[in-house]
Amino acid sequence: MQQIPVMPHEQYQRLQLRRNSPCAELWDLLDEVKDPEIPVLSLWDLGVLRDVRREDDTVQVTITPTYSGCPAMDVMREDIEILLRQNGIKKFTVKTVLAPAWTTDWMTEKGRAQLRDYGIAAPNDVQCQSGKETPEANVRCPHCGSSHTDRVSEFASTACKALFQCRDCSEPFDYFKNI
Repeated sequence: MQQIPVMPHEQYQRLQLRRNSPCAELWDLLDEVKDPEIPVLSLWDLGVLRDVRREDDTVQVTITPTYSGCPAMDVMREDIEILLRQNGIKKFTVKTVLAPAWTTDWMTEKGRAQLRDYGIAAPNDVQCQSGKETPEANVRCPHCGSSHTDRVSEFASTACKALFQCRDCSEPFDYFKNI
């Protein structure tokens, strides 16, 4: 029997907000803004882009950081501002909201696949979920697909990732923590 994939509720809500928005062209435009740390991943697919609205003649973009101290937020904000200006939008605000806190459930399936293709294990790419935020082992290697892996360090290239190494192909890789 074939299983039907189930979308997390938070991801479904985000998708419905975007689909029902009268600002479809702005959402599509903002898909061009990529995460400065993972340049194959749009802010939408990462789950950072929360809302796009027009209030009178002003465009309002809402973003949420992956964690409150994320150093990439300033670059993300600047990239959004540059893109809007380049496309003739003169009046806008880019608002950062911290609540509700970002969760990996907001990442799209496309974003998770892009992480793997980029060489980063996506959240929940764990064969045996230990219930911990960051597992000790068994994260699926994005290079060879093996789950014979070990955590090398709790933190990797950024605080939202852990460093793992595959015992089969010997490649090190980042694991995007499940938050």
